[in-house]
Amino acid sequence: MYALVPLALAIAPGVGIAFYIYWKDTFDKEPRKLLIRCFLLGIFSILPAIILEYVGFALLPVITFPITTFINAFFVIGLSEEFSKFLMLRFYAFPKKEFNEPFDGITYSVMVGMGFATLENILYVDQHGMTTGVFRMFTAIPAHASFAVIMGYYMGLSKFRSNPLPAQMLGLLLAVMLHGAYDFCLMVNSVPLIWLGAILSLILGVRYSLKAIHLHQIHSPFNIIELRKKNVRNDNEGEI
Repeated sequence: MYALVPLALAIAPGVGIAFYIYWKDTFDKEPRKLLIRCFLLGIFSILPAIILEYVGFALLPVITFPITTFINAFFVIGLSEEFSKFLMLRFYAFPKKEFNEPFDGITYSVMVGMGFATLENILYVDQHGMTTGVFRMFTAIPAHASFAVIMGYYMGLSKFRSNPLPAQMLGLLLAVMLHGAYDFCLMVNSVPLIWLGAILSLILGVRYSLKAIHLHQIHSPFNIIELRKKNVRNDNEGEI
């Protein structure tokens, strides 16, 4: 029975955030089966990420710190992991007919991201113990969630544009940059930088994510209250 405690600790944060985003999807809930599939695809996405990271580390030239750390954080780890999650989001969730409002980009992206983060968390807790699990509950898991929200925000915007590629690439780029900045601070051999840099990047990511969630909720085509307000404003503007 005690052996299940670390497993529960590893699983709970990612699943909890997934349920939170599902709850925030106020106006047009996504099918649960589709959300579960996205979560499972997020778990699966760790495989291409591992392959890409292995290739990246193998090709990494022998150069001095901190350039090596910078390349590892941004172009090997950050790019590999976010690109792997991006593939699942873009080629599975994005084409679905249920993807019918901007907020759906955030919903599906977070499901993929939390699937990835949950498996990664299980591996970390299994290797390093419950203390690591508690630490990651308040750091790495929320960080992965913020990366997913940002990527999903722009994926949601792109769904309703004639050329979706620029917004999708911007979302991927921002997710990679935030992920890279977070990992770079953790990889640098400096305790003050670890705490200041990593926590700062986490706070910025979470703050940006909450704003993104709020914006997509307001502009949802299913938000009847906001649509009525917009119609009233338009009617008033037409008055002489």
